[in-house]
Amino acid sequence: MLKNKTLLMIGAGLEQIPAINRAKALGVYTIVTDGNKNAPGVKYADDFLCASTYDEVKTVNLAKQYSEKHKIDGVIAVAADVPRTVAAVAKALNLEGITSKTAELASDKLKMKRRFASQNVPIPWFKEINSFKELQTTFKKKGGAVVIKPVDSRGARGVLYLTQNSDLEWAYNYSLSFSPSEKVIIEEFLDGPQVSTESILIQGKAYTIGFSDRNYEDLIQFAPFMIENGGTQPTLLSDKTVKEINFLIEKAASAIGIKNGVVKGDIVVHNGVPKVIEIAARLSGGWFCTDQIPLSTGVDFLQQAYKIALGEKLRVKDLTPQYHKGCAIRYWFPPVGKIIKIKGIRKLSKMPGVKKYGFFCKPGEHIKKVSNHTERVGFVITVGKDREQAMDRMKDALDSVQFEIKQ
Repeated sequence: MLKNKTLLMIGAGLEQIPAINRAKALGVYTIVTDGNKNAPGVKYADDFLCASTYDEVKTVNLAKQYSEKHKIDGVIAVAADVPRTVAAVAKALNLEGITSKTAELASDKLKMKRRFASQNVPIPWFKEINSFKELQTTFKKKGGAVVIKPVDSRGARGVLYLTQNSDLEWAYNYSLSFSPSEKVIIEEFLDGPQVSTESILIQGKAYTIGFSDRNYEDLIQFAPFMIENGGTQPTLLSDKTVKEINFLIEKAASAIGIKNGVVKGDIVVHNGVPKVIEIAARLSGGWFCTDQIPLSTGVDFLQQAYKIALGEKLRVKDLTPQYHKGCAIRYWFPPVGKIIKIKGIRKLSKMPGVKKYGFFCKPGEHIKKVSNHTERVGFVITVGKDREQAMDRMKDALDSVQFEIKQ
């Protein structure tokens, strides 16, 4: 039982709020950590520890001090890519969780891809790049489109789509600027459907409940920046491919040492063959695990993830989708300029199938060209009896809102 258990959640931002609320609704005493004492999720939690989500040492020290008076039963991260911090707390308090080695592999795309390659996990071709000259030579030799990315950044910061017309010197320096370790890689851009997955691993077996078809329809518009504009469920992939992806998640999770826990995956299906772009040892952002999966499948994904973190047993039937309804999320990207007014919000709130929406900007603020996922200005989630109805409702929802911009 989860009631009266205590969970430490790393991060207290907007996307953590539904996770905090769900934990409390399940009777879990919820503590959050954040470097900002005024973070939006703080007021929803039962208690708060002020430490940056990236500060492993301070978080561990505060957690130890807290646990002397109030036992902490589990630690988790939702929509926060902080595996090192989660692993450090789990080790210090002897809790269920990933190891420091797994956290290291999950935090470094180069180390992760090298491990995948050594374990025969199918991935796109990749290479570490140590200078602009090396990028220039490798790009010319490789031919075709590639993606350059920092090995240890988040939110698509520094991730660029490169073609023959790209300014390679600028791209190298730009991507490098987002890497704390000052390392970048390039990987082959493989065409084909991309899917976001959310899985729970039990004794090495993957139960992949979330399959969302990633929307890159505006890839050219945002180029060279790689901006995803949402996702849609249920997936259009065949049952055969879905099973292959589930097996692939098992293999990838095993490769970085995850036997029990949660795994977020980014998968591409190229010429009918699924390949791993990368995985994360945490619960996803973008309201995927908190809202979209439950709306589409009926599975209370957060509850199952909390059970693992708190050392409780899971039942397979609780990981089995009850249905496959339509669910979609899309983001708003208004033109560059100063926001004068956002019109249509009241209409949006009353539209059928609109389950959640939000805006991260307000009149008077300036909108700049989007370069990563943290700069999205708003989102909306719609549902329907099937994928088609969810998307019809999404189109109406997006059309209902207008941004008055002064350029």
